[in-house]
Amino acid sequence: MARRKDPVIPDAILDQLLAGADAKTAFDQNGLLDQLKKALTERALKAELDHHLAGDESGNRRNGYGHKTVLTDGGSMGLSIPRDRSGTFDPALIGKYQRRFPGFDEKIISMYARGMSTREITGHLRELYGIEVSADLISTVTDAVIEEVTAWQNRPLEAIYPLVFLDAIRVKIRDEGLVRNKAIHVAIGVRADGAKEVLGLWIEQNEGAKFWLRVLNELKNRGVEDILLAVVDGLKGFPEAIAAAYPETIVQTCVVHLLRHSMEFASWKDRKAIAAALKTVYDAVDDKAAEMALSAFETGPWGEKYAAIGKAWRRAWPEVIPFFAFPREVRRILYTTNAIEALNSKLRRAVRARGHFPNDEAALKLLFLVLNRAEKDWKMPPREWTAAKAQMAVIFGDRFAKAMTA
Repeated sequence: MARRKDPVIPDAILDQLLAGADAKTAFDQNGLLDQLKKALTERALKAELDHHLAGDESGNRRNGYGHKTVLTDGGSMGLSIPRDRSGTFDPALIGKYQRRFPGFDEKIISMYARGMSTREITGHLRELYGIEVSADLISTVTDAVIEEVTAWQNRPLEAIYPLVFLDAIRVKIRDEGLVRNKAIHVAIGVRADGAKEVLGLWIEQNEGAKFWLRVLNELKNRGVEDILLAVVDGLKGFPEAIAAAYPETIVQTCVVHLLRHSMEFASWKDRKAIAAALKTVYDAVDDKAAEMALSAFETGPWGEKYAAIGKAWRRAWPEVIPFFAFPREVRRILYTTNAIEALNSKLRRAVRARGHFPNDEAALKLLFLVLNRAEKDWKMPPREWTAAKAQMAVIFGDRFAKAMTA
């Protein structure tokens, strides 16, 4: 039987703290836990002043206490703040002008990152802790993230990414007095070890080759020397831009997005049968067999009934056929931008409650926080990555070998 570890705080001290008190009230507001938090905070502040005075040879000494109320994650708390005569003491735990206990801002940011609106956070804090927090305070706390966003967006990146997934979600942003639909583009890079990272966020109302060239040049300036495969969702102007920035990169359209687009032309009752018919195209052995299957679809009953589907596949065909050059281990990863789709679902869930954003900065602030939370869950590479990595080493040779040693 495992031996019980000694408690961090001895039982005798806990018994002394609980003596004569109802244990049930210990966790209530202003109960024993809050009192202990207040006592420990004030003791730490006194220790800080002791340290401050010990290094001061000017004759500075204590000068009583000041009082202020700070917001904590459990409610408001009144504190006695020790002072010195010269007024040079500025405690690190609770600064001179600080009105929120350490950790309180992180709680607000965490709720904001989970998609809660400013109004919902205000109501949540009021109901749970009896704290009245203004919308301006929440905006001030979350605005502090903007500097972090700028640093994150300009951070150095890996030299080589075997895979980069690019996709976009549409959000409503107020611009020049009007609420406009803008695309927020997300790029996810997959490193040689299969680990994923979000490379950046870009907002643009109208995408095109010029916009994508700017994005790709930004990646270059941040250290990205080569991209082996770029999986995209029919982004306008992207193939031309990447040919200029990374001429050796293979561009692959997302097959799942192409299927979804195809279904937009069909009635609900026909979609299942059409999906089964199109599977013969993207599940073919090679590009020649796939083109034969597409021709058969176009001349078949569904292709004749919904001619727009065949035309959509033909338009995207130059970006579909690279898919067939790879073995099935690699195809499973290239088949869809699932890596980015799961992320997009979190982003959409977060923006749904907003209606629209007042400006681009507000949208970037929220989406950065959502991405930051999502990245912490990315602990394992895709299940198929080991097999795909072996195939990529053969297909891309020295380029993939360089990524492995980068």
